[in-house]
Amino acid sequence: MKLLFRQRFFSWFDSYDIYDECGNTVYVVKGQISWGHCLKIFDSAGYEIGTVKERMLSFLPKFEMYLGERYVGCISKEFTFFKPKFSIDCNGWRIDGDWFEWEYDIVDAFGKCIASISKELFNLTDTYVIDIIDPCDAMCVLMLVLAIDAEKCSG
Repeated sequence: MKLLFRQRFFSWFDSYDIYDECGNTVYVVKGQISWGHCLKIFDSAGYEIGTVKERMLSFLPKFEMYLGERYVGCISKEFTFFKPKFSIDCNGWRIDGDWFEWEYDIVDAFGKCIASISKELFNLTDTYVIDIIDPCDAMCVLMLVLAIDAEKCSG
């Protein structure tokens, strides 16, 4: 399953449209007024299905992820000098990113690829291509990508 993640141009708050391979809108993400980032994820019918919320008062950026009201995990930036590193408490996954923060792989505890994320360059807004192996993992992967993108604005 491939998703195209594109930030909306001219938006007061973080807002994104997520498209499938055919160009159909699958998810809409809308930022809300809050202390820190709070991103609400809606399905194509307009129903709220998830939230990515920045936990404030932490040394480095940390984001909690919810499916509906159910907490599913968090992602936090780790202190490093060169290559970006994140700690994930979700499904036993980990993220490996490149030095430029343009390419990421999400892998499980056994090193099996869950998803590959690549940032498209030469766009006016943040645009990512997300290649997800199992469509059942799409929401958690999307929430991780949202958190990584929001972290770049926090840092």
